[in-house]
Amino acid sequence: MAEIVLVRHGQANSAATDEAGYDRLSDLGRMQAEWLGQHLIGTDPHFDHVITGTLHRQVGTARAMGYTPHVQDARLNELTYFDLANAMQQQYGIPAPTSAAEFARHLPEVIDHWADDKLEAVPETFAGFHARVTGLVDELCHQHGRVLVVTSGGVIGMVLRHVLALDNAGMARVMLQTMNSSLHRLSYVHDQLMLATFNATPHLDTPDRAHARTFI
Repeated sequence: MAEIVLVRHGQANSAATDEAGYDRLSDLGRMQAEWLGQHLIGTDPHFDHVITGTLHRQVGTARAMGYTPHVQDARLNELTYFDLANAMQQQYGIPAPTSAAEFARHLPEVIDHWADDKLEAVPETFAGFHARVTGLVDELCHQHGRVLVVTSGGVIGMVLRHVLALDNAGMARVMLQTMNSSLHRLSYVHDQLMLATFNATPHLDTPDRAHARTFI
């Protein structure tokens, strides 16, 4: 049996307008990660493997949690949303969102266009993103023990699309609901990968931390 614990990184620079600018933890994001680490230390702190992507916000979240990554694997890096949004604007005249409500409408459109190969000159195809994420998950399923994976919301959305056989709209809804520093548990047992926990934030559940429950 293998258990995979997925964690979305803490809040990043939500005011950014490009990939490089976004890729750093905010002060709140670092605090979210520290609180999550404290929760794990008090409950079940041991992991046989700790894996992150190569992005600063992913590695920084793991370290703020108190874990040193054994491996940094670029397959866990996030989809490049700003590049996809720019392609949407350049090709279809659909502007990038400027509010959370606009983002909630924009993301499903982006995913649909991307999945249908309707976006040109983007760094990665949807099929390539799917292959790298599901390929890594399949590898982890055949390792014994408990694995901590610190990654991003789009990767988690793709993992759950794989596990639950979601369509594109379902994947987009998962991405929109995935909170910063949230926990997602998968169990590989009887040759099946199953979802055990989605979007848990036990470290943020007290009323004094309500302000720290963020999505972007």
